[in-house]
Amino acid sequence: MASTQKEGVLISQSVAILIDGNNIERSIHTETGDENSMLNFDTLIPKLLDNRGLSRLIYFREGKQISQKLQERLHEFYHGSVRPCHKSADIPLSIKATQVASKVDTIIIMSGDSDYIELVRHLKGEGVRVEIAAVQSTTSKLLTDEADYFHALTKEYWFTLGPKRNKRKSPKKKKSTSKSH
Repeated sequence: MASTQKEGVLISQSVAILIDGNNIERSIHTETGDENSMLNFDTLIPKLLDNRGLSRLIYFREGKQISQKLQERLHEFYHGSVRPCHKSADIPLSIKATQVASKVDTIIIMSGDSDYIELVRHLKGEGVRVEIAAVQSTTSKLLTDEADYFHALTKEYWFTLGPKRNKRKSPKKKKSTSKSH
């Protein structure tokens, strides 16, 4: 548990961050117009935690192949995990949120999907602080109104990769035809 002193107030909270990967990725791609844009966890996670302790970080990802590099990075730096989902992340994320609710003070749901409104209401009824982190332009106003706090994900929290290079064929170097003297 992290604790910090702010003007005579001791903050000691544990936080679970549950990420609807497909929702956040689509939102960032919509905002940037570029499918190579990705979350920058190194700037985002410390900002979301704001000196609170990270208890769990789980990235729910439906269907598509999940990046081994992302899995390794989340585990190495945040003891996080990536959970593949059969279809949408809504149900697995909701189940995990209700399972960890009694073990943490705050749950941060990274999604702007209005499907989480009932989950937010339930968690708050259980005494858990619920925060939403998402791209504002693609986030349900009803969801942000229901949450205790909203973290707007802006361009400072993502980066864009350059186009993928083909590793199989590398351009052959041209032989120099000029002579040096």
